Amino acid sequence: GVGNVANAVLAGLETSGLKNLTMYTEVIQDSALNLIKKGIIDGGSCTSLSLSREGMDELINNIDFYNSRIVIRPQEISNNPEVARRLQLVSMNTPIEVDIYGNVNSTHVMGTKIMNGIGGSGDFSRNSGLVIFATGSLAKNGAISCIVPMCSHIDHTEHEVQVIVTEQGVADLRWKSPRERAEAIIENCAHPDYRDMLRDYFNRACAESGGQTPHILSEALSWHDRFNKTGTMKLS
Repeated sequence: GVGNVANAVLAGLETSGLKNLTMYTEVIQDSALNLIKKGIIDGGSCTSLSLSREGMDELINNIDFYNSRIVIRPQEISNNPEVARRLQLVSMNTPIEVDIYGNVNSTHVMGTKIMNGIGGSGDFSRNSGLVIFATGSLAKNGAISCIVPMCSHIDHTEHEVQVIVTEQGVADLRWKSPRERAEAIIENCAHPDYRDMLRDYFNRACAESGGQTPHILSEALSWHDRFNKTGTMKLS
């Protein structure tokens, strides 16, 4: 993935104690160069490089070193579903929001305004051995919860998403029912400012609508509507 969260995750590998890793991705950023330079990543395959001026200087000034450690391939290879399945990759991508059942919105803000394309997240999330989505639990200085009752747009369904990570914790969704997934995401990934609201919504949905995947349809997208009207998802 590309962005601050992806860079932060890669930076965290510097103190992880892991060694001899291999990166198979579509975009290599500055943080990956640092890991290659420190010997944590042996090498990387990509289809493009997205580097800062400092990162570009590092690459050019040490081009012989990186020449034997970075391979740039056509997108038809770097994002090839068969290759991803064969390699059984651990894929890490960044969502805009995640709902309590594990559906992921990677592209649209408030369901209508596109922030970015789906990129390679679909290629990797649908074909990797372990599928992880990592995000902060809040956005807009706390006005937006990145964990919501229902996503306003869905790019990746609950059937492919396996692990959700925020700064609050980790929700492993594998082998869990929809209700078990909701409990894990609310308790482990939601920010405390919104956790009680999510818990209240889920409990009332279970009591009022029941079913395999409980929802209160009249309220499911009310968080987004409230933000559009008041500038925050929080209750006044």
